[in-house]
Amino acid sequence: MSVRPSTFLPPFDAAEFVAEPSAPPGERIDVGTLVVGAGPAGLAAAIRLAQLLEANPGVKERLGDVPIAVLEKGKSVGSHLLSGAVVNPRALWRLFPGMHTEDIPFYGPVEREGVYFLTPNHAVRIPAPPTMWNHGNHVASLSRLGRWLAEKAEELGVTIVTETAAQKLLVNGGRVVGVRTGDRGRGRDGGPLARFEPGSDMLARATILAEGTQGHLAGVAMERFGLARGPQTYALGVKEVWEVARPLHRVIHTMGWPLAGGRKYREFGGSFIYPMGEGMVSIGFVAGLDYTDASFSVHDVLQELKLHPFVEGILKGGKRIAWGAKTIPEGGFLSFPERFHMPGAMIAGDSAGFVNVPALKGIHYAILSGTLAAEAAFEAVRPGRTAWEPGALASYDRALRQSYIWKDLKRVRNMRPAFRYGFVRGALLAGAALNSLGKFPPKDLSIERDSDAELFLGNRDRAYPNADGQLFFDKLSSVYLSGNQTRDDAPNHIRVETKVRREVAEAWVRMCPAHVYEIKGDASPAGNVVEVEVTPSNCVQCGAITAKGGRLTPPEGGDGPQYTLT
Repeated sequence: MSVRPSTFLPPFDAAEFVAEPSAPPGERIDVGTLVVGAGPAGLAAAIRLAQLLEANPGVKERLGDVPIAVLEKGKSVGSHLLSGAVVNPRALWRLFPGMHTEDIPFYGPVEREGVYFLTPNHAVRIPAPPTMWNHGNHVASLSRLGRWLAEKAEELGVTIVTETAAQKLLVNGGRVVGVRTGDRGRGRDGGPLARFEPGSDMLARATILAEGTQGHLAGVAMERFGLARGPQTYALGVKEVWEVARPLHRVIHTMGWPLAGGRKYREFGGSFIYPMGEGMVSIGFVAGLDYTDASFSVHDVLQELKLHPFVEGILKGGKRIAWGAKTIPEGGFLSFPERFHMPGAMIAGDSAGFVNVPALKGIHYAILSGTLAAEAAFEAVRPGRTAWEPGALASYDRALRQSYIWKDLKRVRNMRPAFRYGFVRGALLAGAALNSLGKFPPKDLSIERDSDAELFLGNRDRAYPNADGQLFFDKLSSVYLSGNQTRDDAPNHIRVETKVRREVAEAWVRMCPAHVYEIKGDASPAGNVVEVEVTPSNCVQCGAITAKGGRLTPPEGGDGPQYTLT
């Protein structure tokens, strides 16, 4: 009997998160333009719109006392931002003409790089695929870059509201008119506590949804307006930052071990090791969530990677100082929605799927898409115009289609799905797709939801090293290092079926990097069904459960990790 997580999807109806405005005028919050998400896409949108309003004071006055507001669910800007990250600066140059590289908080340019194929004991350097050439790019912490972008936005008069989750999409007459924020101060049972604060209706002339990977309202909007075209697929990345005894002077990527290469396993991914100045390195592992072995764990594979002499030598004598996890949209061009706009709103950044998997890049696409969304919003709120009219924001789609985002992602659209056939055949297909500039194969490959991948229960957990607190670390100590702020008595924001087949339960337990899921008791005599226990206060909001059979909904604003170096 085949076992798929999609057989056990929890009840979820996007309509639950769509509402009409209900607050009277004196209790609602009116803003000119609303941006949901203070990541690179959202902050770029706010900055570009502020630049345009500064040059057009008449339009700015038309937008009221708060012309631009940004909502951020994290405790502070950057709290929920995580990436490798090697950044292509071209979108930043467009956003900040004339700015010098030294003025951006990068750790330094990529001066040397190497790609290695690993076996359990050897590291063989191989030619870097052209998609992975990083000359002219810069190493960064996305969390730190986000804080810097927020400073630039606030200097231009943008209002940034942190610790505030956008819970519902406000729709009136078929038009997006804003969002409703989530309540704060409810207990585990949903009842109000002493510090209870109800959510608010925030109304705007135009809304930009830039929530990042697994964007909650972006997904709701796609369903409400019928925009979804094909399934999205995801990878999970787990990252550590280390203080090291010896500086690293090159960017490193690895493939091969510890992943299994056979088609049966469908394991796709690899590691990155980046220098962060003279005294730190970031090391992480990224793997697609369409794998089939329920005992696979990205967090534990990262620990296993550190058994390798090549990797251990880089970290020897060092100290782990930060940890985090996040999903990455991998469907690319084949998962694009029919449109990126609807009456009153647009979708930008990772929420729209703008990630180039073969190039390991997405930040500059997020920044550019936010910039283009801002320019479309500006045109739609000028005198005599309204963003609520059908087609008023269609210029955003046209700008995207004319941008390098479209060109880049169309060219590599079949490279990621090729690896469902195993590493060797996948590499051959991906190489042909790249060398033909996207013209091969003549018919696009199909993609499926990660939760539709059949599972079996293997035993690869036998290879995971035991935590020693020095080189290898367990999940709970990692969650602690993330600075997780979620209350133990907060309402459960995770929806999963709690009685599922053992293969599915084991997959959730192993997959989750934050030890949120545990199997409770023995399996039932009939059907090998087990009960899953959920500890939502451990959750770092990586989004993996949504890809693999559950559903993450917005937690209370301010909950989750407190990333600063990721």
